Amino acid sequence: MLMTRERRPAIRTLRGWAIHLLQEAGAICECEAHGWARDRADPHARKHAIALARQHPPDGVSADQAVAEINDVLDSIGDACPECPAEGL
Repeated sequence: MLMTRERRPAIRTLRGWAIHLLQEAGAICECEAHGWARDRADPHARKHAIALARQHPPDGVSADQAVAEINDVLDSIGDACPECPAEGL
């Protein structure tokens, strides 16, 4: 148990913040079997996540940096889990 009154932030890195925001916006989801993040390819969810990042960036981060991190995370995530068997094979 933490013995101080000060609590650590739930999300400690900018990448972690971006992943959380993308999950909340519905732009990415988690593979139920393996836990990998998957891009849902939903343009409305992506736009919503970017709007949220621009409006509410983390403390100490500019809106442009927050949007850039959202885009970096989206660029690093595919739409299929690498451990799931490919469909149609």
